[in-house]
Amino acid sequence: MKIYYWCPFIGKVATISAVINSIKSLNKFSKNQFKPSILNVVGEWNEKKNILDKYNIGLVNLRKTNIIKYLPKLGFLFSRMTYIIIFFLSASKLHNFLKEKKPDYLVVHLITFIPLFVLFFFKYETKFILRISGLPKLNIFRAFLWKKINKKIYIVTCPTLSTLDLLKKKSIFDKEKLIYLPDPIIDIKSIQTKKKSLNDEIKKYPISKENSLISIGRLTKQKNFNFLIETFYLLIKKYKNLNLIILGDGEEKKQLEEKINKLNLQKKVFLIGYKNNIFPYLLNSKIFVLSSLWEDPGFVLIEAGISNVPVMSSNCPNGPIEIIENNRNGFLYKTNSKEDFLNTFDDFIKSKTSDIKKKKINLKKKCREFTLFNHYRILKKIFR
Repeated sequence: MKIYYWCPFIGKVATISAVINSIKSLNKFSKNQFKPSILNVVGEWNEKKNILDKYNIGLVNLRKTNIIKYLPKLGFLFSRMTYIIIFFLSASKLHNFLKEKKPDYLVVHLITFIPLFVLFFFKYETKFILRISGLPKLNIFRAFLWKKINKKIYIVTCPTLSTLDLLKKKSIFDKEKLIYLPDPIIDIKSIQTKKKSLNDEIKKYPISKENSLISIGRLTKQKNFNFLIETFYLLIKKYKNLNLIILGDGEEKKQLEEKINKLNLQKKVFLIGYKNNIFPYLLNSKIFVLSSLWEDPGFVLIEAGISNVPVMSSNCPNGPIEIIENNRNGFLYKTNSKEDFLNTFDDFIKSKTSDIKKKKINLKKKCREFTLFNHYRILKKIFR
């Protein structure tokens, strides 16, 4: 069975790990029945070649040249310009590939408008699976394209039940084509190895289980770190010994650094960049805080939960509400409400150790929906 994954990317996004883990799950649990490969659209996967080789994941180049390194990546306008360039460089290449190789399935992740565009104009023997990554923004163009390719699309998978319900209500796709498929975030064996890995770099920062709040994600508007830093400024008026550690890189880095300097938080808030292994930081923190405006489902939220770390999250759509389950599995505060953030943190501090332990256990159980095996169990029913 010939299966290919389409997932061109221009930055460090969680979907990259989801694609690798999805293929790992198929290779591991199907006993090589499927053997999927990734389409390398403009050279974006070259930097991941060592990881792909390690897990015996095939890589098929649509182009001979590595173009991605010449394309702009940061900022809304530059990234959109890059998407357009990738479209003109890859649409015809993808069409020719599908006509010539005739794969059984094409699993479509990021920059989905390109494969859906060629599907709109042409007929293929290949079955297209649209793998929705994150909360979909149903703008006019996307809604129009999705409705037009509804009859041609084979399956649409949703990362949360909330997104599944949303798409059913919108009636864009036939309901029988919509399937809940949790992201393969949790690789138990890999996480255990990472947890045991002693990261000397962590010693550079004042991280402790007594005083450190940790937050992780790309430095973008979605993650809402500006709000988090401003609210933390208010929080330490009451809890003076706390510090805030933020892992990640992105287009808002300079803006956030300016905010930290403006509030004189240089010795309290630390932007420490992107880290391949986040678990030493999670395991040495007091609580993981998610401040996002939207998540679906929220990879780091699940990674924190499986690490037995207390979680405090905004009640943004869709993942956190679904995963925290009305404070049963953690602490939810109203998105963008500084007052509710402060009150919720007070609740966390005042909570009994037994109550926090119960929330952590509940969250860990919930996070097991996102294991590689559960992902494979559902995915194998699609590939039939």
